[in-house]
Amino acid sequence: MNLYGLIDVGVERLNNVGASNSGLTRMPSNTGTLPSRLGFRGTEDLGGGLKAIFTLEMGLAPDQGTLGQGGRGFGRQSFIGLQGPWGTVSAGRQYSMLFYSMLDADVIGPAVYAAGSLDSYIPNARADNSLSYRGTFSGLTLGAEYSFGRDTVNAGPSPVGTNCAGESASDSKACRQWSAMVKYDSPVWGAAVAYDRQNGRNTAGATDVVFGNLNTSAKTDSRLSVNGYVKLAGAKIGAGVVRRDNDGDATKPRSDLWFVGASYPLTSNLTLDGQYLRIDYRSVNDFDSQMLVARLSYALSKRTSLYSQLGHIRNDRLAAVSVSGGAAGSNPAAGKSQTGFNIGVRHAF
Repeated sequence: MNLYGLIDVGVERLNNVGASNSGLTRMPSNTGTLPSRLGFRGTEDLGGGLKAIFTLEMGLAPDQGTLGQGGRGFGRQSFIGLQGPWGTVSAGRQYSMLFYSMLDADVIGPAVYAAGSLDSYIPNARADNSLSYRGTFSGLTLGAEYSFGRDTVNAGPSPVGTNCAGESASDSKACRQWSAMVKYDSPVWGAAVAYDRQNGRNTAGATDVVFGNLNTSAKTDSRLSVNGYVKLAGAKIGAGVVRRDNDGDATKPRSDLWFVGASYPLTSNLTLDGQYLRIDYRSVNDFDSQMLVARLSYALSKRTSLYSQLGHIRNDRLAAVSVSGGAAGSNPAAGKSQTGFNIGVRHAF
């Protein structure tokens, strides 16, 4: 069994917070450059090329010393499975194939200023009660995942606890979720396509709320991701789009989230990352947002790095999206732009 983890703590400064356009200085709870975690991972050789595997991984908020993912004990991953030459089959709380499809093309990843600021599901693409398969064959990876009840925790509700337990004897569609992926990787380029679909559930009244207003099992929230990357002259360039069709949003159900970015090692210790992101709502005007992100990381060792990040978001007239996905309570007034600056340290073990 292996014990592993990552602690990432930083301080950020935001402007134009709330109707008063105030400044805010804080330690983000959710992430700096990567979300903090503590995990246990193990394998057993069963012979004939077959292995038993397990992972138990908890999310941490090191600024407060609390658990992430709505207070779950092992909220990031919790599964057991079998692995062989044909791939891996596993069961438990696991990542959606949407998550795996974006790992290489999204060069910024689940950072405090990133795609999660525009779509909170992207860094939280996990499902309870799920069965999963992934297999890689000569660079081609196939994956599929199905959940009988995607989220048993009510954290508000919020993106980390959506209050959609499912597994209902009276409604076979309630809180079901599934995803599929086709991904190809070569030494110099790669591309991926993934689809993710979530069902809501029939709610019991005004106080029984599913995150995203998916208040019947007939309502769905779907995402189609197409992305790719190329390695060129020492740099890695990634781009993609996530198309979303969301029955829970009557005003702006259809959106496209575009991103393009690059990562380049300036020296053996110093890396510069940058990304441009834009979300376009197709059926309504004045809700779009654009983001620019830059990050500089300095490796003190193989496991410890210092970093600084700068993010800026420009909101259309009716949009009030925060540049920061670090914690709630930082949204600007509608139509206001916002800039964030974050410095911190990250250690992996």
